[in-house]
Amino acid sequence: MPGKNTANQRDIVIIGGGHNGLVTAFYLAKAGYKPLVLERRPQVGGAAITDEFHPGFRCSTLAHTAGPIRPDIVRDLKLEKHGLRLITPEVSVTALTPDGRALSLYQDARKSAQEVAAFSQKDAAKYPEFQESLGKMGRVIGEALATPPPNIDHPSSGDLWGMLKTGRAIRNLGKKDMYRLLRWGPMAVADLAAEYFETELLRAVVAARGLFGTFLGPWSAGSALVLLIRAAGDAHPAGSACFAAGGMGALTQAMASAAQATGAEIRSGAEVIEIRVKDGAASGVILSTGEEIDAGAVISNADPKRTLLKLTDPTHLTPDFVQKLQHYRGNGTVAKVNLALSGLPNFTALKNGDAAALTGRIHIGNEIDYLERAFDASKYGNFSPHPYLEATIPSLTDPTLAPEGQHVMSIYVQYAPYKLKGDWETQRKPLGQTVVKTLAQYIPNLPELILTHQIITPQDLEDTYGLTGGQIFHGDLALDQFFTMRPLLDWARYRTPIENLYLCGSGTHPGAGLTGGSGANAAREILKDLKK
Repeated sequence: MPGKNTANQRDIVIIGGGHNGLVTAFYLAKAGYKPLVLERRPQVGGAAITDEFHPGFRCSTLAHTAGPIRPDIVRDLKLEKHGLRLITPEVSVTALTPDGRALSLYQDARKSAQEVAAFSQKDAAKYPEFQESLGKMGRVIGEALATPPPNIDHPSSGDLWGMLKTGRAIRNLGKKDMYRLLRWGPMAVADLAAEYFETELLRAVVAARGLFGTFLGPWSAGSALVLLIRAAGDAHPAGSACFAAGGMGALTQAMASAAQATGAEIRSGAEVIEIRVKDGAASGVILSTGEEIDAGAVISNADPKRTLLKLTDPTHLTPDFVQKLQHYRGNGTVAKVNLALSGLPNFTALKNGDAAALTGRIHIGNEIDYLERAFDASKYGNFSPHPYLEATIPSLTDPTLAPEGQHVMSIYVQYAPYKLKGDWETQRKPLGQTVVKTLAQYIPNLPELILTHQIITPQDLEDTYGLTGGQIFHGDLALDQFFTMRPLLDWARYRTPIENLYLCGSGTHPGAGLTGGSGANAAREILKDLKK
């Protein structure tokens, strides 16, 4: 280790400048503290960053849509004043079939129903009803997501009041929707979609919302709960599309600006290699340069395993806790391919060249069985030759991302297992070829438009971006890793067994994407301790 520098004192150190770390920093600074955010990489943002990956071509390197970010967080941080401009296209998602049909779903439920009617009049009638039910249940779930989980063994008066409010909200749903909420959560999302819709393409695009980023297939129990949790932020059955002008890095740059304006300090290129623990309490951090920083509290935006089993010496934890955390599941299933294109792709299904249909998300996975077969491959350590894909062409709504007349295409690939048979480095090129070959069934001229690929594997997500197991949500989204069990039962309130050491990342409740919820909730709980 390089020579040790003289320690300096801070009241709070936050490890990691991802979006939740920045949100936490803002709220702590607003309360009068002076948090120091230490980011390992050259830029803050975590999984919400924008990079130039080919001369003149910029893209949201990892996450390409907002969660959507919680509206109260956008208001509190005044993100628009710090340069954020969100783009919400009228078309949320366009789902494609290999035989040249397209289904576009809109922000407007009535417009969506008109599109669905071309496939099924029955489904068109059901679509607004399904959206209304999702909206009602989403509002109830949203209240639970916006508060820390209760302490089950020793609930405080605040916990009891929160549980009472949630119970009352569930009861106010009415008998039909209350029954649906209790029944839907444990269901397979394929069964839920089939209860409402007969069109396979519609079933698949709705089901996919309960699968993204998970190690779940459409027939997996609890996949419907993921859909319900996402409906808490957006009631549209297949989800919306929400982009940041300038790529998703613009979102986290605005958050960083807001945190700094409120009094937080941010240092990039500052890698924490150890959390110091003295007498059972976190006392500071050590950087890769040897610099030591003393701190009254240490908050980690890294995932729970990286924080407690790598950055912290596990001897400070009980063997039982270590064993449970080692079994906290977090194997990634998502890869990313970014393409620089010399022109706009020509989709077979859009015979009139309707570019508006491509302004939202583009879904490849035309039936439930297609999604299940893609999942099957990952269970045995392979990526499917026919993957489930979600693509965007953000340069259609934000021309600053590419040279005039040219475009960028951002593609999520699922299922690409972190635990691959063989080596991801040797499979990088085959993965990219599989993605292009799959897309070429829908876009025959795509191969000739490609100027360059950027291929990001689950191994890259771990090595380059610090996501243990390549898991983009810091831990699997599953029935036994939600709410009071995220990351572990008895440790779901942002605290850890080590005094003054806290978690604020997506491995904590609610932890389902770029919403900022984990950071805001964590700040609220940490402030309770700091004020004591």
